[in-house]
Amino acid sequence: MKPILFAAALSLVATTAAAEPEAYTLDPSHSQVLFSYNHLGYSTTWGMFSGFEGKISFDADVPEASSVEVSMPVTSMLTGWEDRFKHFMSPEFFGATDDEMITFVSTGIEVTGENTALITGDLTLNGVTKEVVLDTKLNQAGMHPMANTPWAGFDATTQLVRSDYNLGMFAPYVSDEVELKISVEAQKATGSDES
Repeated sequence: MKPILFAAALSLVATTAAAEPEAYTLDPSHSQVLFSYNHLGYSTTWGMFSGFEGKISFDADVPEASSVEVSMPVTSMLTGWEDRFKHFMSPEFFGATDDEMITFVSTGIEVTGENTALITGDLTLNGVTKEVVLDTKLNQAGMHPMANTPWAGFDATTQLVRSDYNLGMFAPYVSDEVELKISVEAQKATGSDES
């Protein structure tokens, strides 16, 4: 096994036999995006997206050429309070339909260490596309003890300015800055998953 090379917003482990990009898929049951913001200086309010889909193309020889794509329905947001969810889905914020998606598509990868990388990509949110950078860390990579297939887990962080995405209602009293914490697992794709 070669040393672990970090490559995509969520990149993976490579073997010496790997010569072409390999496909991996996110495990939706163990992948979450947490967001938080300051509420009027009194508290930190949290929400989450979970159960979303994503795929990674990992180039072991040139990890910087790897790529990642992730998508999730806006309406899959979890807030812990139904009235807050309804407010976020209203015209004051997303005005979201059931098929409206949030997407991230990587455009560049800078490997910064043995298990770290900066992943640059285009985030499309509320119909607006902006460049974001994910500060990413490989937690672990290896053979999954139950699935018996290559697996890896990653954490990443970034910050968004919600008014950049036309979601700035109540700023600056409710903070315009939103902190994101991302934790995902990914597994090597089988033949039917590699399309």
